[in-house]
Amino acid sequence: MNARWWLPLLVLVIAAPLWLHWWEPGLFLAINQACASVPAVAWAALSLGGNAWGVLALTSPLLVFAPRLMWAWLCAVPVGVVFARIGKEWLFSPRPAGLIEHAQIRIVGEPMEFASMPSGHTLTAFAVAGSIYFAIDAARRRRFAWLWLLAGLVGLSRMALGAHWPGDVVVGACLGVWAAALGNLVWARLGRDFFNPRGWRMRALAALLALTLYQMLESPLDYEESRQPQYVLALVLVLALLRFARQQRSGTAP
Repeated sequence: MNARWWLPLLVLVIAAPLWLHWWEPGLFLAINQACASVPAVAWAALSLGGNAWGVLALTSPLLVFAPRLMWAWLCAVPVGVVFARIGKEWLFSPRPAGLIEHAQIRIVGEPMEFASMPSGHTLTAFAVAGSIYFAIDAARRRRFAWLWLLAGLVGLSRMALGAHWPGDVVVGACLGVWAAALGNLVWARLGRDFFNPRGWRMRALAALLALTLYQMLESPLDYEESRQPQYVLALVLVLALLRFARQQRSGTAP
C-alpha cells in the first residue's frame, strides 16, 4: 500500500493524545507563546498559504510554467472542502479562544471560538503541497520536499495566530494528504485539453486568477496583517497573467 494512504493514518494514531486534547491547553499555550517573538505579519503571511485565494496567487506562475501542477492541486480542492466541512459541521469543537482566557493567548485578528477541528488552512496547505509533490516524477520529488515544510509552517501559523489547537493542525495535515492522494487519482485521468494554454479551460483559470488579483487588492484576507503580503502576491499574479497574455499572442507553450 502506497505511503500516501497509510502514513497519514499512522500519524493520526500516534498523534491521538493531541486530537483527544490530553495535553491541552498547556501544549497550545507553550507553542502560541513561543511563536510570539515572531512578528504577526510573518505568521499572517504564512497563513495565506492555507487560504484559497492566497494559494491561487502563490501558485499563479504555474499557469504558464507548469499548468499540469496547478491542475493537480485544483483536483484536490473539492475533496479537501468536503473533509473540512464535514469535520467542522459535525464536531463544531471549541477553538482555543473559546476555552482559554484571551489575556493568556496571542490572538491576531478577531477571536474565533468554534468550528475548530480540523484546521482548514492546514488541510488546504497539505492538499496543495501533496498534490504538487505527487504530480512530480518520482525521480525528481526529493528536490521538492520543501513543499511539506512550507505546509507545516502554515499549520504552525494557525497556532501562532491563536486560531487552532495542535490536534486540529495534525488532523488537518493528514486529511490534506488524503485529499491530495484522491485528487491525484482524478488528475491522472485528465485529458491533454486541460493543459492546452490556448484552450478554454486554461483561459477560465486565468480569469479566476484575475478575480484573485482583485481579492488580493480589495481587502485583507483573514487578518489585517495580511495586507502587505497580499500586495507581494498581487505582483506575482500580475507578472503571471502578463506572461500568460503574451503566451496567448505568441501561441507558445511552456
